[in-house]
Amino acid sequence: MSTPRFRHFHHLDDAVVERLFLHSPQPVGHDDPTRVLALALGATLYVPGNRADLARTIERRFANGVTSMVIDLEDAVADDEEDHAAACAVAALDELADGPAAAMLLFVRTRTPERIPKIAAELGPGRTALSGFVLPKFTSAIARDGLDAVVRASEVLDKHLYAMPVLESPEIVYRETRDIELGSIAEILGEYRSHVLAARIGATDMCGMFGIRRDRDLTIYDVRVAADAIASIINYLGRAGDTGHIITGPVWEYFAEHERLFRPTLRQTPFADHDAVLFRQHLVSRDIDGLLREIALDRANGMHGKTVIHPTHVAAVHALSAVTHEEYHDAVDIAGGDAGGVRTSTYRNKMNELKPHRRWAQGVLDRAHVFGVTNPNITFVDLLTALVPA
Repeated sequence: MSTPRFRHFHHLDDAVVERLFLHSPQPVGHDDPTRVLALALGATLYVPGNRADLARTIERRFANGVTSMVIDLEDAVADDEEDHAAACAVAALDELADGPAAAMLLFVRTRTPERIPKIAAELGPGRTALSGFVLPKFTSAIARDGLDAVVRASEVLDKHLYAMPVLESPEIVYRETRDIELGSIAEILGEYRSHVLAARIGATDMCGMFGIRRDRDLTIYDVRVAADAIASIINYLGRAGDTGHIITGPVWEYFAEHERLFRPTLRQTPFADHDAVLFRQHLVSRDIDGLLREIALDRANGMHGKTVIHPTHVAAVHALSAVTHEEYHDAVDIAGGDAGGVRTSTYRNKMNELKPHRRWAQGVLDRAHVFGVTNPNITFVDLLTALVPA
């Protein structure tokens, strides 16, 4: 049986895709290399496991462009609802097995490793829809228990499953234990590399340790204790080459209108140039301008994709994940230069150093495979207006 496959922006009309993309996103399936699947996560949407319409919700989200979801049995579910939520998760996966949503990347977040093989044992046809498990509160002390549980579940289902550890514990956040803890985690994740899809960052828990909740006018990078921990996680786990892992950006918590303290961070000019001033106002009213800024900072700091808790955030993450025409040509020029040296970019607006930028270039080409390459003069405004309902 062939592996089900999905493609980013599959919900857009073919004519829209042709207008937006020089090279369309390519189909992705569970048998693709780990790095390709990790990049394809994009915006990972969480959904409570005890939702009565869980399978239908996942199907609707996939039909609207969501490509990865987590069925949450942990923070989103009350203590006395955990068993019921686990049963709902199994039932939903079994329902989804024969439908198009089985192609997406679907995970279950459990509270403890002990729940993982139990869910695997209870699954019927839903094995085809399950991609793996999210491991919350991940520390070096429990790392092997969680990762071993995912390996055992893979054996039970005769399918390669992935783990996504969530880095959010005091051992990582507190300065006096951080280096030893991250060094141990890096070593353990290296041992289980074939089963680790990506590392996720739990910034809400990080902030909670200091009684902090960042305002919607700020990004996580303005909260220094969280930003310092994130920088260390990237330093230990996000290094380029064979030792590193894909790290995903932390959640953006806001999605409704509010009274603003600071001016919006979204420039007016790109929207005015595309006759989209009213659309900009819509984004600002929904706090998407802050989200867009944080996504850009995630990327600048070496992260890909993002945890999201509201469907309206998905379009922003995916629009900024597509590779621009200029970015693509820089990457092609750099990747094709074997002798080193410096070249003026195709757009004649920057210096491309072939050796220092080579790993960056390969990362761009990998992302281009998953999210496509935009046509000349297509900007994130064009992508957002195509992806966000009026």
